[in-house]
Amino acid sequence: MKELILKKCMKCNALVKVLEDCNCEDCGIVCCGEPMVEVKANSVDASFEKHVPTYEKEDENIHIKVNHVMEEDHYIEWILVKTEKENREVILKPGDMPEMIVPYEQGALIYAYCNKHGLWKTEVE
Repeated sequence: MKELILKKCMKCNALVKVLEDCNCEDCGIVCCGEPMVEVKANSVDASFEKHVPTYEKEDENIHIKVNHVMEEDHYIEWILVKTEKENREVILKPGDMPEMIVPYEQGALIYAYCNKHGLWKTEVE
């Protein structure tokens, strides 16, 4: 399955989800006058168990949770489930429960984005 491509501006922290990335040399998405940097999942030195999304199969669905605080200055901003056919996403704010329910699909990729520790991912078995 094709991975989610996420790029970040290192000056203003803007995030862009890329549908199809540029393959040209010396080209790419620019923000604040500088090339945006690709964000890699599970690459930040942070507590793995508090950032990687987990799931439980419930009938024909999966219940996704992220064991993470949802405080004003530290929280999961969104959860996204990527399948071959579609992306499903929930936008979160401090105080929300970082969870969602989607149809079960083996091989789906589940992403969670922490405002302090970046992108985290797990695959549905």
